Amino acid sequence: MTGTVLNVIAVLIGGSIGTVLGNRLPARVQETVLHGLGLMVLAIGVIMAIGTGNVLIPLFSIVAGGVLGELLRIDDGLNWLGKQAEARWGGPLGQGKVAGWSITRAFVTSSLIFCVGPMTILGSIQDGLLGDYELLAIKSALDGFAAIPFAASLGPGVLLSVGTVALVQGGLSTLAMGVGGGLGEVSRETPWVVELTATGGVLILGIGLTLLDLKKIRIANLLPSIAIAPLLVWLLSITGIGF
Repeated sequence: MTGTVLNVIAVLIGGSIGTVLGNRLPARVQETVLHGLGLMVLAIGVIMAIGTGNVLIPLFSIVAGGVLGELLRIDDGLNWLGKQAEARWGGPLGQGKVAGWSITRAFVTSSLIFCVGPMTILGSIQDGLLGDYELLAIKSALDGFAAIPFAASLGPGVLLSVGTVALVQGGLSTLAMGVGGGLGEVSRETPWVVELTATGGVLILGIGLTLLDLKKIRIANLLPSIAIAPLLVWLLSITGIGF
């Protein structure tokens, strides 16, 4: 769990710095920074998505995951958590203090950014299986720096995403510890990791579109697709169909 603890600390530090800066940045600067982040998120999503070995796997995963996510109403759940946080901690966290700040939007967006991606999955598995937190340490540094402009533009609700990071990464590490060596050797080139990454890239693209205010997409309702993609790869491998 060392890597997860480091990640939580990094986001707290970066988010705190961004919150302080956000109080001092004019609205136009915050808007430009947010749009710049949106463009970078789009670029990252494209890089991740084009790595797929078979585009049908992310395609089917997104469709099936979207149906499942809508039935489970995951997006509504995350937004409900954000609203509860606003009601409880809105005052201390400065809700409405700076134009554009929203605890709900900051919490949901940063939670998705920090938890959707191959480094989250691989790093957590390596930490749980081998006690090797190097990958999560690198992710922690990246997330810490990313939290600065996110908190400056969206507000201190970014700090609340540490709960999501702890839950997701800690849960994956614990699961990896329980499964043990059943996962075999896992790397970026492992087929199920490749397709999980590509599927995650599509979700990242959606986050970028939302940050740019081009299209509001219920990204959280697509999260089940990240679990469906590796499951599809496994099913194809045991049936001998290949991809």
